[in-house]
Amino acid sequence: MIPPGATIGILGGGQLGRMLILSGRPLGYRFHVFDPKGPSTAGRVADDEVNAPYTDTDALGEFARSVDLVTLEFENIPAEAIETLSAIRPVLPGWKALYTCQHRQREKDFLREGGFPCAPFAYADSAESLADAAQNVGFPCVVKTAAFGYDGKGQVKLEPIDAGRDFATLWEQLGAPPRVVVEKWIQHAGEFSVVCARRDDGSTQTFPMAENIHRDHILHASILPARTPQSVDKEAARIAKELAQALDIVGLLAVEYFLDTDGSLLVNEMAPRPHNSGHYSIEACHTSQFEQHIRAVSGLPFGSTHLLRPTVMMNLLGDLWANGEPDWQPLLEDPEAKLHLYDKGEARPGRKMGHFTIAGDAPELALAAATDHFARLEKHTLPTKQG
Repeated sequence: MIPPGATIGILGGGQLGRMLILSGRPLGYRFHVFDPKGPSTAGRVADDEVNAPYTDTDALGEFARSVDLVTLEFENIPAEAIETLSAIRPVLPGWKALYTCQHRQREKDFLREGGFPCAPFAYADSAESLADAAQNVGFPCVVKTAAFGYDGKGQVKLEPIDAGRDFATLWEQLGAPPRVVVEKWIQHAGEFSVVCARRDDGSTQTFPMAENIHRDHILHASILPARTPQSVDKEAARIAKELAQALDIVGLLAVEYFLDTDGSLLVNEMAPRPHNSGHYSIEACHTSQFEQHIRAVSGLPFGSTHLLRPTVMMNLLGDLWANGEPDWQPLLEDPEAKLHLYDKGEARPGRKMGHFTIAGDAPELALAAATDHFARLEKHTLPTKQG
């Protein structure tokens, strides 16, 4: 066990790291952040921040020696950096989880070999093999670059009309990657996710399943509880626990699902860290996903993940700042609302700048209130300061 009062190192300086730190402070932990660029939003609330490339072995070594364990809020860390850190301090969630989840091909192979439900898929490493893979999987399908893809980045949907298209041009548009995954397009009944925590003794605990709404491949809203039969919730939790065990996770594993029209679940993607769709837990659960991650990697007992009230979480992207600072006053006047801004500086389209949660007596009521608040934020900005 790494007791309260110890120092935890976090790889990555984004909002997930920031919320890990803010949730770990009440437990007495100190935090150091390692991020190639800075100052970062996580670094601003940390005890110390190191800004150096992940290839800088001297900086990584110094960072590791300054902390008691290392965790992460961003899984696309070069393998060499993890090896350098692991030689000095424990790095959690662990090499197997990182190696598997940071690359779509390895992730898909892991799911298929483990017998976990997922969409039919094939691989391609050239324009010619891409055309063959798409024909074999069938149209419509989605092409995903194998590495460094999230929030819809590196993805292209192919419709039946695309069967005769110029795949050489498409391959160049994708950046001629080393490998892509071609997945069958699922006409699903909804998208859902479960965050599962696991300790090094093998014990696991899941958070309530979130019902997710996406816009342009980016999460827009999460609805709790999910409006699904209890049997679906239980199956999603069971699969997430089995995945966490198979990956030997120590920390959190977020599992995204498609719900097929026949009522079965298909695993879409996994992330070995806190997840955007788990932000609701800060207000809606007795223990947030961030505190639970700190508890899991430190070897502390789990906190309760009981859902206190129906809640909706909505992301705030940089698009809302297109005409100036949004007017937060009406949202803040709602006693059921909680606003989280990430202090990330420049607001760019598609960039996650914050989120808010709305609690209600039923998920439909919370969703209606959250939708109204979001529509108001899209229309209203604060007056420009004069002088």
